[in-house]
Parts: sequence; C-alpha cells; structure tokens
Amino acid sequence: MPWGQRLLLILAVLLCSKAACGFSVAGQLHQQQPPATESTCEANGSVYYLGEWYFLDSDHCTQCECTAEGSACARTECTSLPAACIHVSHYPSDCCPRCEKIGCEYRGVVYDLGHNFQPTECEQCTCDTDGIARCLVADCAPPPCVNPVYHPGKCCPECQEGPNCYADSSRSRVIPAGEPVWVDSCTKCRCHDGQDAGYWEGNRLASCSRLKNCTPEPSEAQN
Repeated sequence: MPWGQRLLLILAVLLCSKAACGFSVAGQLHQQQPPATESTCEANGSVYYLGEWYFLDSDHCTQCECTAEGSACARTECTSLPAACIHVSHYPSDCCPRCEKIGCEYRGVVYDLGHNFQPTECEQCTCDTDGIARCLVADCAPPPCVNPVYHPGKCCPECQEGPNCYADSSRSRVIPAGEPVWVDSCTKCRCHDGQDAGYWEGNRLASCSRLKNCTPEPSEAQN
C-alpha cells in the first residue's frame, strides 16, 4: 500500500476511536448504527412489551395494552346481575361480582325458580323468574260449629260433629243444626244455618221460642 494511503488509514482509525466505525472486507470504512431499543411500558412494578395486555393491580376493572405511545387503558363495565340472584360473591381478583345462586328466598328458605311450595297449610307459593316468591293465602269461611278441629296438613278447621251451635248464652249446651230442638218441655231452639244472616255474622247462639204459660219441670230447669 502506498505511504499516502497508509497515512489516511491511520488517521481514519484514530478518528474512529471516538466513534462507532467498522471495516468492510475490502478495507472500506462504514459507520455502525446503534442498536434499536424496543419500546416497553412499566406498570404494577413490572415491564410489559409492545402488544402485551395487563390489568392494573390497583384496579382490577382497568385493562391496558402496551403501545408505542405508552399504556392505553380502558375500564371494564360490569353487566347487571340477574334479578333472581340471591347469592352474590365478589372475589378480590375479580373486577365484577359473580352470581352464585338464583332463586327465591322466603322465610329463610331458598327455592328454585318456577318451584311451587307450601310453607304453611294455608299458603300456596310460586318462585317467579324475578326472584320474588308470590303466595296465595287461603281465606277460611267461618266454621258452622262451635267446636271446630284443626287437622295437621289442612288449613281450615273442620266440624267433626257436624254443624251446631250453643242453645243459650250460657254456652253450656250444644245442639245440632238442622231441625229445631226442644231443650226443655217449654223451649224450642234452632241453630242458624247457611241461609241466615246470623250464621255469616258468626252468631253461634240458637234462636229459641218459648211456649206461653209453660213451666218446665224442675229437673229440666236445672239442665
């Protein structure tokens, strides 16, 4: 190599000591380009690369994507829970609450949707799709007797001895309904029946008539 070219090469090496330079196979100089740095995003104490998605630790409802311009975030909107949801759970790692159970709760008891149930003898209930238990309550008519009996499993009382009433206000004697009954030799009584207004008003005393100028026997008067 001529001396002039050697001198130029030495000068070039000295200059490249302060710059990034390289040599081609032919001995030609070329400047090295610095390596490109990839964009990243920092969040939650971690580093995310371009295109990565993540949720914020401080808000599990906010999801972000790492882009060249930085983190692009959006908040998740929770959908409404079913109207019939009776058991809701909210886990710390979840954004939105979860519905664990749907149905109806009535007096501390849970029933499935559409289920018919009878909480008492006088109630018939249905668990509707909106999670509300709707019930019909039986309205018992006044029993046509003074000594009704309640049976297990039945709502309304029954007259085991048939319709009857009290013979007088002392309520010490009960007479059957239907035909008039002679309570003594001078007094005839009859219970109100379904055709009388007194029956529906709850009148449980018989309607009595007494023969004129009649005196009952002493033994009858004591009864």
